[in-house]
Amino acid sequence: MARVLFHVDLNAFFASCEELKNPSLKGKPMAVGSLSKRGVLSTANYAARKEGVHSAMPVYEALRKCPSLIIVQGDYQYYRSVSAQFFEFLRQYTTLLEPCSIDECFMDVTDVIARYKRPLDLAFEIQDELIERLGLSVSIGVAPTRFLAKMASDMKKPRGITVLRKAEIEQKLYPLPIEAIVGLGKKTVPFLKEKGITTIGELADKKNESLVLQILGRNGYALLQKVHGQSSDQLQVSSTRKSISLSRTYEQDFYTMDEVLVQARYLTQHLCDKMIREHQMGQLVSVSLRDTEFHNIVRSQNLGQYTNQFPLIYQAVSNLIEENFEPIGYRHIGIHVGSIKDQEKILHQPSIFEVPQHDTDWILNKLNRKMDQQVFMKASDLLKNGNQQK
Repeated sequence: MARVLFHVDLNAFFASCEELKNPSLKGKPMAVGSLSKRGVLSTANYAARKEGVHSAMPVYEALRKCPSLIIVQGDYQYYRSVSAQFFEFLRQYTTLLEPCSIDECFMDVTDVIARYKRPLDLAFEIQDELIERLGLSVSIGVAPTRFLAKMASDMKKPRGITVLRKAEIEQKLYPLPIEAIVGLGKKTVPFLKEKGITTIGELADKKNESLVLQILGRNGYALLQKVHGQSSDQLQVSSTRKSISLSRTYEQDFYTMDEVLVQARYLTQHLCDKMIREHQMGQLVSVSLRDTEFHNIVRSQNLGQYTNQFPLIYQAVSNLIEENFEPIGYRHIGIHVGSIKDQEKILHQPSIFEVPQHDTDWILNKLNRKMDQQVFMKASDLLKNGNQQK
């Protein structure tokens, strides 16, 4: 049976994060990048793209095309925090997940979709829940191979869902220009076009196979397999968890800071208990809040050390809430800990909230001082003394 793969791609991710931080940016042409006119843009929101602005564009050119463009300097720690919450959310559906970058991943949902009446209901649910919980928009490609799923997710943006079956390759994939192929180098495209290969269909044409292999070498064979729908459907899944979170949507709205802190304290305690049970520690703490107008904010703080202790984590949570709280009514609260590592792998320096683990000599010396004489000693020392007396 063919696998069912999703390629889930966050739409204009960096720009979306900035809109989460500052909702007044929504609908306005905005880009993330260097504030210097000599710099380049990392990305642009869809309002800016309508004006001809795009990623990797020099700032001076972007401002010439769109004089009203708002440029924001990138906050990459914040983006990593939001990204970790994105992946943590998706892992609720399946652990068969392969991150490709900070803002996209593959999911093997072959077994998961069996629980839904219609196969695409899962894709719609993921889209709706990501908007509801994190305020993030995604496009999803659905296909039996990794390459086809990635190509499908690029076909309809923003917030599209595209199915690309092997039987539909000729209809949906082959008319596209060759520059639409994921992973095809920009320097290679002109060589192919010079030889009359301008579309994916022409690349896939059997009569052009030897020419394609001549131009692309060994990479050409793998590319031909991809465009014929014969490439891999296997994901590279890591068992290492990188984040952990707990969130809740409430039936009533909270308008006071005390109410929000009480709920955040409850969530943080349960999250810490879970981390301790699973022997996990983390150092990046994030809080997400959604108000009654469905505006989401996500704020993060790096602790500078790995921990799973409630006092340290809740201190960061309460600081973030106190710094960003507004009496506008909150319906959803989420607590997130990122940069997760197994406790055994961390060379750990105890915090002031943890009981230090003393060695055997320290404990025996303390007991002997209470007895005012040498009563307790290690068995190894007894054996050593006995051998010396012989």
